[in-house]
Amino acid sequence: MAQTDNKKFFENLTGAGKAIAVLTSGGDAQGMNAAVRAVVRMGIYVGAKVYFVHEGYQGMVDGGDNIKEATWESVSSMLQMGGTVIGSARCKDFRSHEGRLKAAHNLVQRGITNLCVIGGDGSLTGANLFREEWSGLLAELVQQGLIDEEAAQKYSALHIVGMVGSIDNDFCGTDMTIGTDSALHRIIEVVDAIMTTAQSHQRTFVLEVMGRHCGYLALVSALACGADWVLIPEMPPEDGWEEKMCQKLSAKRAGMKRLNIIIVAEGAIDRNNKAITSEHVKNLVVQRLGFDTRVTILGHVQRGGTPSAFDRILASRMGVEAVLALLETTANTAACVVSLCGNQSVRLPLMECVQMTQQVQKAMDEKRFEEAVQLRGRSFENNLKTYKLLAHRKPESELPQSNFNVAVLNVGAPAAGMNAAVRSAVRVGISEGHKMFAVSDGFEGFYKGQIKEIKWADVGGWTGQGGSLLGTKRMLPAKHIDKIAEQMRKYNINALLVIGGFEALECLLQLCEARSSYEEFCIPLCMLPATISNNVPGTDLSIGADTALNAIVETCDRIKQSASGTKHRVFIIETMGGYCGYLASVGGLAAGADAAYIFEEPFDIRDLQSNVEHLTEKMKTSIQRGLVLRNENSNENYTTDFIYQLYSEEGKGVFDCRKNVLGHMQQGGAPSPFDRNFGTKIAAKAMQWITKKLNESYRKGRVFANTEDSACLLGMRRRAMVFQPVVQLKDETDFVHRIPKEQWWLKLRPLMKILAKYKTSYDVSDSGQLEHVVLNRPKESEAMAAI
Repeated sequence: MAQTDNKKFFENLTGAGKAIAVLTSGGDAQGMNAAVRAVVRMGIYVGAKVYFVHEGYQGMVDGGDNIKEATWESVSSMLQMGGTVIGSARCKDFRSHEGRLKAAHNLVQRGITNLCVIGGDGSLTGANLFREEWSGLLAELVQQGLIDEEAAQKYSALHIVGMVGSIDNDFCGTDMTIGTDSALHRIIEVVDAIMTTAQSHQRTFVLEVMGRHCGYLALVSALACGADWVLIPEMPPEDGWEEKMCQKLSAKRAGMKRLNIIIVAEGAIDRNNKAITSEHVKNLVVQRLGFDTRVTILGHVQRGGTPSAFDRILASRMGVEAVLALLETTANTAACVVSLCGNQSVRLPLMECVQMTQQVQKAMDEKRFEEAVQLRGRSFENNLKTYKLLAHRKPESELPQSNFNVAVLNVGAPAAGMNAAVRSAVRVGISEGHKMFAVSDGFEGFYKGQIKEIKWADVGGWTGQGGSLLGTKRMLPAKHIDKIAEQMRKYNINALLVIGGFEALECLLQLCEARSSYEEFCIPLCMLPATISNNVPGTDLSIGADTALNAIVETCDRIKQSASGTKHRVFIIETMGGYCGYLASVGGLAAGADAAYIFEEPFDIRDLQSNVEHLTEKMKTSIQRGLVLRNENSNENYTTDFIYQLYSEEGKGVFDCRKNVLGHMQQGGAPSPFDRNFGTKIAAKAMQWITKKLNESYRKGRVFANTEDSACLLGMRRRAMVFQPVVQLKDETDFVHRIPKEQWWLKLRPLMKILAKYKTSYDVSDSGQLEHVVLNRPKESEAMAAI
């Protein structure tokens, strides 16, 4: 973090005198509108003129009404809309020199020299070519007498920033492209629905998902629903795969499983680059096994619908970052893309990313499939490793024999994704040769002896289940430490994996304290953060928080829609989270809230008054609805009722008020694709760490681990997954309010305020570093852990 004296604040950057044009090009993707909205509002906020370019590059070539100045209000209802409201088109004209000359003329006429392009690699390559030709195009326009020399001098440099909008997630350099998470939501909704009908009739379903050159959607949806087989272009199956697949499906049926799911990417190929179609897979299953088999091709359903919470936040962050990048460019700055690495926004040279993306296709064409997977990046590679680990069970004879017993339990409140984590832990544990035990009802069940061995097949179908199938309780172990130690001896438990929220951290700390009196706890202890509140220190994200955010955002959308066509109305909505304001703040950013009241940012009556005045001003424009979120414990006196009554009184004659308490609906429901995937991957990584620790600490016929680093929390920190000793996390924790002392998402709060037109300060010290695309080749030992 930059020191206070050299921190960089965006209010010192100005867009006065600059004109920015924003366009969407190529295939549409959910979240593009959120990106357009962020670019428009951030641009206007810093004093620049912002223009919409309708119909992508075609609109830029045609000019006229296709290039219109945007206003603050013109993007007010865009956030929750799928597709792109400014239109997108494939454009042949822009590929010709004449077309680009017309486009340059149209931009210069309006003084536009900053271009924000939202699209795939083709759209971004076109933008870069346009930038490289710019000075030559202006010279031609001067020659033809269409512009004068002065205009050519004034607008001599074109600056370009790209954002990747593509549901396929096929662009190298970014972990997630805008639209991918929403497309996964559509796929998983369909898979969950198909599973119920498939189970009823004992059917096999072959699902074809999009991804002509990239298998990301197929791979992640297979991971998120526990599919029996997946076919992707980057890693074609070995020769003879047909027989292996049929054997696996047959074995599943013999094991009393009533359905099979096979996921095929539309670009799936075999080792000879010959297409594998969903129809071919269906015919194979019917001919060889005689199973009742159906094909479902999802098609453009995957592009449609409202954007997920993740895509709205990603697109909003990227849009703001894109404007910052444009404000900081000089004549020599290379065109860049703003992208996501872990939890960090980064800027990368556009052409480096494009070239690496093209290298993937080249590697596939030349049958260098291992290299193609590596070029896709660490995230893709890790998804593939995890899928292989969980989907294909090795025969007993091939499993290593460890003689270790590992217990898994859930602690605290239920969170969507817990079951996916348990399934992953159990299967990876069995693959590593351990005997896995499931503990029901947390530490309460532990001391009562509710412990039983859990097998591979016992966790089949768990990924898509909400809540906690093992059962979970908030009870801490200290009260019954004797009985828990007794059960540890009885079942000879050699390692413990605890999945839960803040209580899980407290449990691990109590077990560490008990080590001095009870040798039974001198074993590897690992915790995975799982809570909708996202209030666990040592991690940026927790399992379950994404599902809760989606529940909040969907409800806010419906609530806002209920006021369409009525008089001006403001909604006050209360979210869960204890003292942690994550759900209110990030939910507010994703739902387009005007304010979000949280405990971490104290507020008083003057703040409430200025918020009411701000909304009153807003309601005098064409905007009819307001949205205010309040975290349940943000202030003991300024309750949801108090805020509702204050707004109702002060807004009389201008707007009326309604309030909603969202309650436990935030905790329920099927886990989102993100939570399924996140839970699956971190549990696999945790089990591999446990195996390593068990092998390190096994001496003279027993396990003895009493060091700080033998009791860890596995969390996501900025760009990496990190194991942190729980004892060291004590200093980072506010135990009274059950929150971390420092929380990364507080940096996102100014974005919500800026996009709601509040004057605020925004620290952009982390922005502005142009990085390079690096192909990570981890060492062999790291590669196993890089899940």
